[in-house]
Amino acid sequence: MSDAIGKLRNVALVAHGGAGKTSLAEVMLFNAGVTTRHGKVEEGNTQMDFEPEELKRGASISTGFHQFEWKKHTINLMDTPGDSNFFSDARNCMQAADGLVVVIDAIDGVKVQTEEAWEFATECNLPRIIFINKLDRDRADFHRTFDDAAASLIPKPIKLQLPIGQEASFNGIVDLLNMKAYTYDGSAPQGKPVDIPADMKDEVENERETLVENIAEADDTLLERYLEGEEITADELKAALRKGVLSMTFAPVVCGSATGNIGMDLVCDLVSDALPSPVDRGAFMGADASGENEISRTADPEAPFSALVIKTITDPYAGQLSIFRVISGALGADGGFYNINTQTKERFSQLLRMAGKEQKTVSGAGPGSIVAVAKLKNTHTGDTLCHEGSPIKYKAAEPLPHLITFALEAKNQGDEDKIYTSLSKLLIEDVALKLTRNSETKEILLSGRGEIHIETVVDKLKRKFNVDVLLKSPKVPYRETIKKKVRVQGRHKKQSGGHGQFGDCWIQMEPGPRGSGFEFVDAIVGGAIPRTYIPAVEKGIIEACQKGVLAGFPMVDFKVTLDDGSYHAVDSSEMAFKIAGSLAYKKAALEAKPTLLEPIMEVAIVASDDFTGDIMGDLNSRRGRVLGMDAKGKYQVIKAQVPMSEFLTYAIDLRSMTGGRGTFSMEFSHYDEVPAQIAQKVIAEVAAEKE
Repeated sequence: MSDAIGKLRNVALVAHGGAGKTSLAEVMLFNAGVTTRHGKVEEGNTQMDFEPEELKRGASISTGFHQFEWKKHTINLMDTPGDSNFFSDARNCMQAADGLVVVIDAIDGVKVQTEEAWEFATECNLPRIIFINKLDRDRADFHRTFDDAAASLIPKPIKLQLPIGQEASFNGIVDLLNMKAYTYDGSAPQGKPVDIPADMKDEVENERETLVENIAEADDTLLERYLEGEEITADELKAALRKGVLSMTFAPVVCGSATGNIGMDLVCDLVSDALPSPVDRGAFMGADASGENEISRTADPEAPFSALVIKTITDPYAGQLSIFRVISGALGADGGFYNINTQTKERFSQLLRMAGKEQKTVSGAGPGSIVAVAKLKNTHTGDTLCHEGSPIKYKAAEPLPHLITFALEAKNQGDEDKIYTSLSKLLIEDVALKLTRNSETKEILLSGRGEIHIETVVDKLKRKFNVDVLLKSPKVPYRETIKKKVRVQGRHKKQSGGHGQFGDCWIQMEPGPRGSGFEFVDAIVGGAIPRTYIPAVEKGIIEACQKGVLAGFPMVDFKVTLDDGSYHAVDSSEMAFKIAGSLAYKKAALEAKPTLLEPIMEVAIVASDDFTGDIMGDLNSRRGRVLGMDAKGKYQVIKAQVPMSEFLTYAIDLRSMTGGRGTFSMEFSHYDEVPAQIAQKVIAEVAAEKE
């Protein structure tokens, strides 16, 4: 088995959306003979994108898995989504990779999602190679794209290849490592060896020299020999190249066209030759059962079993499918394991390997294998599965922050409960979603990474569970408070046959500090109101203040002092004093200059210098208050406080303002007074809604 583990490559394809990851995966599978036709995204016949929502958008929204053999190596391929809306899924699945192929579009260059994936790869210590794609398209430029990558990515990219021709005339590759050239006609997977074009000889010589210097940096002995002018063989260079990739000294850059099938054989060769096996990856660090001591596991089939769940797929008919990477030990065709996160034992009757939309039964799995099992009862994405006698818990990727929230309304009456139960199942599949029910506004709220993320969930909800919903902006949880101190009487007197009702109280009502809520002070002396009725006055005020006098929002941050009153020996009761308290509250609230409060959010916006002026101007137009700016690498972090009502659609607006290159996080800060003209508008809207 150890030889098989050494020949295994777990590779995630990562990039900004539209760079061509799925096209690259499809051509790799086709060239390796796994598929009989070259799947095309635009034709909707790919192996890796098959969900109706992916076909509708022509983009990956979920990681696809497949496997192929290449020159005696087994390559497990993960085609991750490149859209920021679905980047949580990409991060989860990148944890199962040992190396990455970072795809960069030769027209657009390095974009924000490429950089985010690169940063996360650095966190996970994942070696990577870069593939510059779409060189056969108009405006494609290999050198400009390489310079863009070299300026923004560490470890440094180094050129391993040069393109022959450009745009429509691009038809071949010069391999600088072996000093060979190949041309392609798009039909055969292998390139045809040709002489290096005469007009490229000088450029090839210069780039070859730079490459040898770069590779030699990864091996001191080689560097010494190179500096002394000794000849270095291709095999020695190849070994040093692998060493440099594994040590993350550099990231080799190759080029081609996935849809044109140009240079694809060389990409697969480099994946096999330079990217790590599970053994090269080294130990995975985890914690013991107490969570206090760090322990590690290597890719040893004899070690106790352990695995990390990287993805969960839910199906209304087939149930739940848990996909995990085996880190140590081995599994048979059926059996069981222990989930340390939920502290439960789980059993499975079939071990599966993902192959696009299909699952294939396998007889066993060792270290590095990416496999799936169905119908686990208590297992979710991010959980660690292990041998109960040797527990270990791996740290899973943190979910990304939620950026946008929508209120959901059932299109069909009676579907309200179905919305909640069906969405709860989709939440198991997508850890980047959050579902809440706001008890105050009575709304079901769905939060996610962006508008497209939420819309996709709504599409899935309809397709998988036949539940139709409308998306609306959530209601803002305003509050009411007062600005003036007043003293009023609350008197309740009702005479009916037999016992009457009598309660009489005097209260002082005054503003409290912001965030103080409600304070009640009993200042009754001389038994003006008997002790037994005082809590009833407080209860009457507490119940009444749930609805403010301006627009029915809860009243907060005020103090009530009960200082006088009177009672009737026969007609007074707790109920009478409760009503008296609520009448006093309503009267006082109207006289004490009531005002509206709104939630203020603390936001941190990350974008490059080019956009900071536009972002600041936009924040001002949203009544925002900029608190400061910090540098974070080549980005600026703008910190500000902004009213929640002005920020409900910010994810969409920031995306269009920065061309998708800006991100932000947001959390509740405090409540503050609403400007008078806006308060009037809110009150009018609430009144219109009630009518």
